[in-house]
Amino acid sequence: MKRKHIFPAALLAILLIVSFAYTSDPQTGASEPKIILTPKPGPAPKINGTKIFGVRPGSPFLFTIPVTGLRPMKYEVLNLPNGLTCNPDNGQITGIIETPGEYNTTFKVTNKLGTTQRKFKIVCGNTLALTPHMGWNSWYVWENHVTDKIMRDAADAMVTSGMMDHGYMYVNIDDCWSVKPASKDSTLLGEPRDKNGMINSNKRFPDMKSLTDYIHAKGLKAGIYTSPGPFTCAGHVSAYGFEEQDIARYVNWGYDFLKYDWCSYSNVGRRDTLPGLQKPYILVSTILNKQKRDIVLNLCQYGMGDVWKWGKKVGGNSWRTADDLGGSFQGIGTALFRDGFDVFTKDSLHLYGGPGGWNDPDYLLLGYLSNWKGQTAPTPLTPNEQYTQVSLWSIQSAPFIFSGDITRMDDFTLGLLTNDEIIEVDQDPMGKPGYRVSKEGDLEVWIRHLEDGSIAAGLFNRGENEAKITAKWSDLGISGKQRVRDIWRQKDIGNFNESYSEKVSRHGVLMIRLWPLAK
Repeated sequence: MKRKHIFPAALLAILLIVSFAYTSDPQTGASEPKIILTPKPGPAPKINGTKIFGVRPGSPFLFTIPVTGLRPMKYEVLNLPNGLTCNPDNGQITGIIETPGEYNTTFKVTNKLGTTQRKFKIVCGNTLALTPHMGWNSWYVWENHVTDKIMRDAADAMVTSGMMDHGYMYVNIDDCWSVKPASKDSTLLGEPRDKNGMINSNKRFPDMKSLTDYIHAKGLKAGIYTSPGPFTCAGHVSAYGFEEQDIARYVNWGYDFLKYDWCSYSNVGRRDTLPGLQKPYILVSTILNKQKRDIVLNLCQYGMGDVWKWGKKVGGNSWRTADDLGGSFQGIGTALFRDGFDVFTKDSLHLYGGPGGWNDPDYLLLGYLSNWKGQTAPTPLTPNEQYTQVSLWSIQSAPFIFSGDITRMDDFTLGLLTNDEIIEVDQDPMGKPGYRVSKEGDLEVWIRHLEDGSIAAGLFNRGENEAKITAKWSDLGISGKQRVRDIWRQKDIGNFNESYSEKVSRHGVLMIRLWPLAK
């Protein structure tokens, strides 16, 4: 469960803003260079992000075409369904589709250097989250200090940093936006609900509708947080007994994403039976399905009751598979290898994720994070471990939700988050999560089958020393000569028969993609 941290707000001003060319491993003390592998985008237009998007009939539609390249640009969508329009100056597609169906469109984007096109499928039906969510969440950097200004600054940064141009779209508030009864902090006080039982925000969020309007105006989507219990993990008012009113409030405010965190529900419900675990999520998803607004539902209950086996059946679009990855600042690295690798493999989680419902091993803990002592500090993950986390999440089809300080990203962190060939693996339209195919001591090979018939493979070194890792075609289930590409560096390596071997640094990874060559 989430930790509660209360400390003087003045301490938040103590920010560690030194840019490190090297970082030290907390266990060994060894220095490791922050090598940027992701090439910078070129000036010609290039369309990125997901290739498929789900919406329900009658719900407001908002999607911004993610494109890198020199501005200004002109945007066009060929074969756009009735009810939708595309703003030619910013690529925002808005409107409402009333008729269910699959609509095959083509994005067309032009700047002074040329024109590019890419196919895009809009599926109007009952399924949202056809690919894993991409965005930002406030918890692991701002935890119980989040404010309206922080959220607006995050939306600004998602645009100005270029993250939006690579497919990131959700700007999500976590805990601590509602009233906290009996708090000693006056900014958290107020009437928890109005006379009709509708939940109110605390004084740090004076106008929620204005906030979501601000986020939407940038072509982004807004997310919010609550618990099925009477209080959130940090002791703020939540949904128990007022589920209908709270969902109505979120719809009126204009939210697009809901994180539903178990928290105090253990005090009013049961966690020792499967029906007890499922009950609050069935209730909230039933209410959400009645709304004329699409709200993606994230089940946050830490993997209880093998949630991956039933999360989608109870209406979840993603479900946390383990405890908080960053529950202990110094323990993030240990949790990454335990929850990222071992939990996923032990429980065969690749059998359960797919379009509409995704395994969620928690957020990308990169850049500056809260150290739970009133300060922000660089992630304790070494550069190699950061590459490992992003690579593993992409192979597992996990949501790409960044939870570091989005307003203070260096080029290294931005490169981790915006490598389009890594994102393409994560957002593959087939939506088939990858899995481990070989393990020799601390050396592992994971693969993911992709829609175009290629395979993404991660060669992971969990050991303490550099080691050579071999991806054998027999383990990958392929044969014959293969074209091999390093997808972090976005460079072809060559053509290989039977296997490919490479040295991989301590706690590091090599991500490759393989295509069969014609005989």
